Amino acid sequence: MLLSMQGICKSFNGIPALRAASLEVGEAEVMALVGQNGAGKSTLIKILTGAYRRDEGAVVFAGEGVSFSMPAESQARGIATIYQEINLAPQRSVAENIYLSREPRRFGLIDRRAMRDGAAAVLRAFNLEIDVDQPVAGFSAATRQMVAIARAVTQKARLVIMDEPTSSLDEREVGILFDTIRTLKRGGVSVVFIGHRLEELYRICDRVTIMRDGKTVATAAMADMPKLALVRHMLGKELAAFEAIAKDADEGAQRPVRLSVRNAGAGVRVRDVSLTVREGEISGLAGLLGSGRTETANLIFGADRLQRGEIRYNGEARAYRQPADAIADGIGLVAEDRKVDGIIPDMSIRENMTLALLPKLARAGIVDRARQDEIVERYITALAIKCTSPDQPIKELSGGNQQKVLLGRWLCTDPKLLIVDEPTRGIDIGAKSEILRLLRRLADEGLGVLMISSELEELLAAADRVTVLSDGTSVAVLPRKELSEAALFAAMAHQVE
Repeated sequence: MLLSMQGICKSFNGIPALRAASLEVGEAEVMALVGQNGAGKSTLIKILTGAYRRDEGAVVFAGEGVSFSMPAESQARGIATIYQEINLAPQRSVAENIYLSREPRRFGLIDRRAMRDGAAAVLRAFNLEIDVDQPVAGFSAATRQMVAIARAVTQKARLVIMDEPTSSLDEREVGILFDTIRTLKRGGVSVVFIGHRLEELYRICDRVTIMRDGKTVATAAMADMPKLALVRHMLGKELAAFEAIAKDADEGAQRPVRLSVRNAGAGVRVRDVSLTVREGEISGLAGLLGSGRTETANLIFGADRLQRGEIRYNGEARAYRQPADAIADGIGLVAEDRKVDGIIPDMSIRENMTLALLPKLARAGIVDRARQDEIVERYITALAIKCTSPDQPIKELSGGNQQKVLLGRWLCTDPKLLIVDEPTRGIDIGAKSEILRLLRRLADEGLGVLMISSELEELLAAADRVTVLSDGTSVAVLPRKELSEAALFAAMAHQVE
């Protein structure tokens, strides 16, 4: 066994991120490491590489117990990490990047001929013939990954960790990367492959380690792990918490179509998405990490540009050039990460709630404070936001109340369509139920809601229909009467059956 991590625990500010997690990688083995956001994958890898210190547990690498205090130490022992955002010096040449800080020298000077010859030789081993004197910035993402891998090989790495290596590659480039991984394996190098595209895992990986909620929940040979079982391990949830809400949702009569997306695509993240949102309903959007859910929302909202297919809103074709156009058309988006893309922490509840409405509240650059106060008070009451006053900084509110303020931000613009991306992430179970009931009430009052969630119990509880995405493609549409845990699991495993 090349690597053994056992009983790894790590907490941040008293909140556990890893709970007795484990990871084992054999010699010349490709190990898949999978799990949803927050499962603990990144924390486990950062502990291995020395970016974090573990609280408990043991790490054995190449037969010796290790405890790296910084990434440079793990690199010196033969562990190389290639992150999704490849860490290269873009304006330096390919050869310079491969030998960065380890340049061959002759008579005290950099031996550029030896550096060029060495770089060309190692790339040739991966069937890549390029001009190693050219800056890496001029090459494709796949080639830059090859350069990063070549750097690891010249460092005599025994374990290469690849974090989402195919996320920005097309199918041809994925094939090149997989050929390179096979070459590494033949040379005795092991690989930890962190990915989310199930069909790729089954193509290239020998075994899989699955994490959930900071724990390692399963390890098996890929051949012994059916696709449906893998999905169940990744998502395994207790569904009882939201049973009562499901009674509030019903399929209802056929209502006018508010949003219709047909064969929409943009880049490699959104390939072929079709979905429908009707007036007065909650339409769910499900899929594993990396399936294209958030990217689809951004495409509808104008944050990304539509390249293929069609988006129709209220019966008319739309391809918004920017979010402001979507907002003016009556569409709101509550983003996935409220702390990054939602709230402005040091601003008040009043300022956060009316941010999207400011163009309508201001005249000659001066905000109509009386109208602003009236709107804010109305939605604080309507959404039951718990606060001391509208002037309270939003950062002082609980997660659930912050989320209500963001909902209020869009509701005060009088939208006809509201997109909510992970509406209950990071809030307690009581607030989750409250948010879902609020969305249900808004839909019952006529709002069209597109709800993106990785929490299957939420979709089962509140959605009138669910569209399932896999690798940027719509693979199933489940109406309310066909919605079940088993049906959602089966749909998410669709493309690898």
